[in-house]
Amino acid sequence: MRIKSSAFQHAERIPLKYTCDGEDINPPLTIEDIPKGTESLVLIVDDPDAPMGVWTHWTLWNIAPKTEEIGEDSVPAGAVEGMTNFKSTGYGGPCPPDGQHRYFFKLYALDSELELDSSVDAEELEEAMNKHIIEKAELVGIYEK
Repeated sequence: MRIKSSAFQHAERIPLKYTCDGEDINPPLTIEDIPKGTESLVLIVDDPDAPMGVWTHWTLWNIAPKTEEIGEDSVPAGAVEGMTNFKSTGYGGPCPPDGQHRYFFKLYALDSELELDSSVDAEELEEAMNKHIIEKAELVGIYEK
């Protein structure tokens, strides 16, 4: 399984457009080679370099396994967006206070859908999906103020 973006390459700089210094919209993402038996996909975008610990920028679950692309500034039909560390649902782009930060776009293939409310945060999401993960892929982007 792979996750890529036409906006930036793995371990390269995320364009300004997709950050709080730009339009603050999600970048386009491409999903490839979903494993057999996948019932749903989960996407978690976080920053492990945040001063207060891992900062969650976006969570999406119950993404249909046939999904090949998450378009720029969009959410796949039927997917659920959860709570971020910005205390809201939806995408919150890179917005580091200073220095260079890494942003992990983590894609998980699950053997089931998740019965979760949109008020769930990343920790609760990870706990719910823990025993259902078939495969994981990630894309890392860099952003610096």
